[in-house]
Amino acid sequence: MSYFNVDSNRIVGTVKPMHAVNNGPLGSAATGKWEYLKEAGIPYARLHDTGGPYGGHVFVDIANVFRNFDADASNPDNYDFAFTDWLLNTLVENGTEPFYRLGSTIENSHWIKPYNIFPPKDNMQWAKICEGIIRHYTEGWGNGFYHKITYWEIWNEPDNMPDIKDNPMWKGTKEQFFELYRVAANYLKEKFPHLKIGGYGCCGFYKITQELTAPEANVSPRNEYFIEFFHAFMKYITDEKTKAPLDFFSWHAYSGVAGNIISSNYVREQLDKYGLKDTEHMCNEWNTGVKLYRSKLRDATNIAANMLALHQTSIGMLMYYDWRLQTVYNGAINPVGYVPFKAFYSFKAFNELYRLGNEISVETNENQIVDRVYCMAAKGEEGIAVMFANYSNEDREITLTIDGNKDLNAQVFIVDEDKTYEDIGVITGGKIILKKDAVALVKLCDK
Repeated sequence: MSYFNVDSNRIVGTVKPMHAVNNGPLGSAATGKWEYLKEAGIPYARLHDTGGPYGGHVFVDIANVFRNFDADASNPDNYDFAFTDWLLNTLVENGTEPFYRLGSTIENSHWIKPYNIFPPKDNMQWAKICEGIIRHYTEGWGNGFYHKITYWEIWNEPDNMPDIKDNPMWKGTKEQFFELYRVAANYLKEKFPHLKIGGYGCCGFYKITQELTAPEANVSPRNEYFIEFFHAFMKYITDEKTKAPLDFFSWHAYSGVAGNIISSNYVREQLDKYGLKDTEHMCNEWNTGVKLYRSKLRDATNIAANMLALHQTSIGMLMYYDWRLQTVYNGAINPVGYVPFKAFYSFKAFNELYRLGNEISVETNENQIVDRVYCMAAKGEEGIAVMFANYSNEDREITLTIDGNKDLNAQVFIVDEDKTYEDIGVITGGKIILKKDAVALVKLCDK
């Protein structure tokens, strides 16, 4: 028998935004099912690969917003904000803060012809274009807006491939990227000291994960390069001669729960070693179930397990890739009929914890990583909520107590093969049956 006791008097931290996403329920052109953002309480949406290949030629990317690179960056007439205005306004109207990636959409067909993934011919001009975009969306410049946009990310996955000819994100050397980052980050931080400037959307730390979990296997040259690039970048921006600000470091992961925990711990350890103890880090592109579990219950459990487990690490945010309706990476919403998959309700359930705000202590006889029943609890003005994910391969009976009390007047919402976020009523004696791959949310309305 597994037990979980929630200590409502012991606050252990603030609930972090583990249910952020990339993009939003964008359909073709300027359409979508944006109400799902509000229903799930999505706190942030990262704008990368927005609109499909080449940013749909109209969204977000520097080359789409500022079409003539040689034009005057101080003249708002030289910017084409139309589609990105619509997108950001729609996100904000539905309660989601944009997380703006400054750079380019991945060009998967670059082997035919690359367009917008070359190093800028003038790094300062590129930085000034970014300044115009930031002023438009946060300071009203160019008939713009005063949106709250905290995070501004410089580029995405410049380390994607070690050979320039194979790289779909950066047709330059790593040194050229470092110089772009140095120029742009210093310039933008000087202009906007209150905003968070960072990057670079690192491809990941699979080499480190592999060394700890499968040391006998050969590490691929690509995975080796991710690590080489990371350390070279960190040395560059912390060198007094080439120093640059890094308010946040972003990285990506397509591993399982255990691998993602290893990566998170490694990033924090390395940032600290480079003297960047105040630099927050986040996994702002992750999806470990798209090829295996999409549309299946297992995807809901996988998403919930990652949210709950990674919350216990130093990571500041998780951003699931992706919520666009027209991509196979979207495991939350069915592109046929635009109705939610079961995985959608993992985001919705976690938002109940996030809304309450304060994480509270959970004592258990489980080793959550080994036994794979994950749990987290939160409290706020509206009461207490506890979330479970049974990522094991069997049904589990658990006992939940709040401050030692088994008699709980609580709502229990279940996602399993038979139920889709259905309230099964009050639990008796603290006992809950979590079927294989079930996700559960327990809500106590009395404080």
